[in-house]
Amino acid sequence: MKKCKFFVLLCVLSGACSSPSKDITAPEILPQGDYASPVNCQAFERGTYLPFAYAFSDDVELGSYNLEIHSNFDHHTHSTEAGECGQEPAKKPVNAWIFNQSYEIPAGSRVYEASRNIPIPLDVDPGEYHFMIRVTDASGWQEIKSVSIRIL
Repeated sequence: MKKCKFFVLLCVLSGACSSPSKDITAPEILPQGDYASPVNCQAFERGTYLPFAYAFSDDVELGSYNLEIHSNFDHHTHSTEAGECGQEPAKKPVNAWIFNQSYEIPAGSRVYEASRNIPIPLDVDPGEYHFMIRVTDASGWQEIKSVSIRIL
């Protein structure tokens, strides 16, 4: 009887007897149907909007997503990029655009279509930028996508 109680106590403390499966899969970043924005090498004008449209999916539950825009005037790379787009000579930023915003995804969502119009400031430096998309599921797994864009 003592062995049985010990086993039950050990099982409860370790969580080994619980039936819910653990989330071991990162979420996905997908186009919305046939449409995605921005895509690699796309150009946008200062003083207008940059349309963002992607879908996220996860096998258990999504959590949040983050959008980041930063200059690529120094020609650095990110391992997720599809490739660089006809680079201009490297330059030092004067007023580079920096955008970094996180957004919650409604609880319980396994699929979420995200879209936003991001205003592009009129006074930012034109040139090459990276647009980073990060989606995190409710368990903490993350997927990252980066595309190169140009601000005119």
